[in-house]
Amino acid sequence: MIHNIMEPDTSPDFTIDDIHKIREWNYERLKDATRGERMADTRKRIAPILAELEAARAGRNGGMRQTADAGAV
Repeated sequence: MIHNIMEPDTSPDFTIDDIHKIREWNYERLKDATRGERMADTRKRIAPILAELEAARAGRNGGMRQTADAGAV
């Protein structure tokens, strides 16, 4: 079971204390979760970030995926 706990507030400078708060928050949220629940939660939370990265790549490469031998003749 994933616990519904409010995300911690972070400082504008994002200090090491903020990292500790986030780690503690994440532990408390997921401590009773099954492996499947953790995986589903991770996939749900990472989806917007992956979409943003893909959009940035598409804009930078003109919509084409870049390959290792892209410039090779």
